[in-house]
Amino acid sequence: MVKIIWMSDLHFVAEGAPLGHDPRARLEAAIAHINAHHGDADCCVISGDLVNHPSLENYVALRPLLDRLDMPWFPMMGNHDDRALLRQTLPVPDSCMEDFVQYAVPVSGALVLALDTHKPTSGAGEFCAARRLWLQEALQQAGDRAEGLPVILFLHHPPMELGLPMLDAIRMEEGNSFLELVNRHISGPCQLCIGHVHRSVSGVAAGLPFATQRSVLFQAPPPVPAWDWVSFAPTQEDPGLGIILIDGSRITIQNESFCAYEVGTQGR
Repeated sequence: MVKIIWMSDLHFVAEGAPLGHDPRARLEAAIAHINAHHGDADCCVISGDLVNHPSLENYVALRPLLDRLDMPWFPMMGNHDDRALLRQTLPVPDSCMEDFVQYAVPVSGALVLALDTHKPTSGAGEFCAARRLWLQEALQQAGDRAEGLPVILFLHHPPMELGLPMLDAIRMEEGNSFLELVNRHISGPCQLCIGHVHRSVSGVAAGLPFATQRSVLFQAPPPVPAWDWVSFAPTQEDPGLGIILIDGSRITIQNESFCAYEVGTQGR
């Protein structure tokens, strides 16, 4: 069985508390929970927005906290991240693309791909021709080695609408083309694991099952009652993470709260 810890949207800063939430306290609580209860995991994947704003100081301060994890960890790009700073300060596999933070996560029993959907100077995402070709070749090679191998695709931006109006506006551009590409080259079980939206949403798009993950730092409101970026305020919901289990052709995702909402909120 393959066991993967899934964290997303750390929005880490070396100092301060974005929107009244302390990312250092929240991440420390997450790591303590993971090491105490899931030390047997094969790895941890962090699906983007590692920092709240991309500075050398924030990435340098983040590294020693993540190094406390009892398993290998793999960072990904989000819209708040910077490719050059990420690669300068955090570890990525040798197989990583030269121009993008996109790579295969080294685990056995599944094909696990960490995709780079970052679009510079934009909150939305993109998946250009170079990244598409890399993904196509990775899926083709996996199919040649073992037909039906479970495939887990981690990406920050959702390629589909989720019914979250403010966040749907900054999803992956041309997401339907991405879903069509994946469908053409998948012969076995597949799961899309998505960050960005700070809420837990699951469903099926173009025949592909997907799930989004809660943020380690703060959660976005549900679509009702309606809100916009002027009225936006995080909800008073516990932060969370995911436990992905791959056993043969079966893929399950268990969502866990790792601390109470009050931990790391302003004044606590």
